[in-house]
Amino acid sequence: MPLVTSKQILQAALANHFAVGAFNANNMEQIQGIVEAAQEERSPVILQVSQGAIRYAGLEFAAAMVRTAASLVDVPVVLHLDHGYDFEQNVQCLRAGFTSLMFDGSKKSFDDNVAMTRKITEIAHIAGIPVEAELGRVAQSTDRLTPEQVRALMTDPHEAKRFIELTGADSLAIACGSVHAMQSQAAELDIDLIKAIHEQIPNTPLVLHGSSGVKTDSFMAAIDHGISKINVATYLNQAFTRGLRETLARYPDEVDPRKFLTQSREYVKEAVREKIRLFRSANTIDASGGFKSPSKQYRSADIGAAE
Repeated sequence: MPLVTSKQILQAALANHFAVGAFNANNMEQIQGIVEAAQEERSPVILQVSQGAIRYAGLEFAAAMVRTAASLVDVPVVLHLDHGYDFEQNVQCLRAGFTSLMFDGSKKSFDDNVAMTRKITEIAHIAGIPVEAELGRVAQSTDRLTPEQVRALMTDPHEAKRFIELTGADSLAIACGSVHAMQSQAAELDIDLIKAIHEQIPNTPLVLHGSSGVKTDSFMAAIDHGISKINVATYLNQAFTRGLRETLARYPDEVDPRKFLTQSREYVKEAVREKIRLFRSANTIDASGGFKSPSKQYRSADIGAAE
């Protein structure tokens, strides 16, 4: 089906207490593995293009691969910009056919973050495209911060309410204890903080970045309190490279790269399947491409198909 926007997908997740996996797509095999898993699990899915992927594959090429993958399945697929840091790149992604944008102003002052987020949101909304913003800052694993320093970066619930009122952003990435690029599952989320933010902005889907290092039991409570989009990057890269290493070791004389990349694609697919089930989004899409829900029925026309 054609690419869809993230707005109705995340609103459905928020209303029905599941989260949509937002998986970073770095190459063709990862894109195929992500979309195939979503199709088999009957789940909506968000494919994210990061700054690294843009440098690696190019903006237009990455967008075209995702668009092609979406056309081959009948579950909702979103093409999302992950961590857009300026106005120009968000506009370029809008022109390239992205169906969800992000402005990450987390390193800016509150006022500067508000001003740029509002500017991007205004132009995106004219085109019917939603915008994710970020308030607070999710640390990098390379920062080597103490728990106290990580806490100091967390999102303030009252600031979150004011931020959404001032910017009109459609979803909000929050800092609540996760850390980007962790290679082991050791991070505990601050569920009380997530709950407090959700109480301040109950109609705004919350976004969790840095999920690869989060302990499994933290996800359920987070989803129950408004986390509706969960980003996954490092976990997929680990699966991809593990498949590559194992196949290279098994067939050291093989020179056809497709033999190695096929295994990597399967490992990514299974990693995505695991996360889709963990996030409760499996079996939420019916045969017509709309949402199944005990409280609401979303059909293809309601999902926000991008022209």
